[in-house]
Amino acid sequence: MSMTIRSAAPSDRAAFLALWQGFLDYYGVQVPPATTEFTWARIIDPDHRMACRLAVIDGLPVGFAIHHHHCSTWVPGDDVYLEDLFVTPSARGQGVGRALITDLIDLAREQGWHRLYWNTNHDNATARRLYDSFCKDDGHIRYRLSLR
Repeated sequence: MSMTIRSAAPSDRAAFLALWQGFLDYYGVQVPPATTEFTWARIIDPDHRMACRLAVIDGLPVGFAIHHHHCSTWVPGDDVYLEDLFVTPSARGQGVGRALITDLIDLAREQGWHRLYWNTNHDNATARRLYDSFCKDDGHIRYRLSLR
């Protein structure tokens, strides 16, 4: 197995869309096609803060880490939020999720970002085992108020 992690490129659109659909299916959610297209456009826009790192095994994208950095009131610099992480079922258990997070840590250090954070469902035991190997949860509970 030969795995690389790299930034998504415009030529990755079809592969990303397949991974994205797998991600949505895993969570049992739907988003409008226009939202998916808007997300993809932001990912490939070099001037936008949203970005996507792809895990590629033997030439095939098998996972992604969608992230964006933002300013913080807690540090004199930016934080980076790992918004979405997904690995195809066939590639799970091969270290892909760990590689994506490690890659994002390295990228954050290169960029001078101060902290990396993410959320997961409280009952996602598999993901939490991976995440706990990096750090313990900080005890915060997320509140999300829909405005539309």
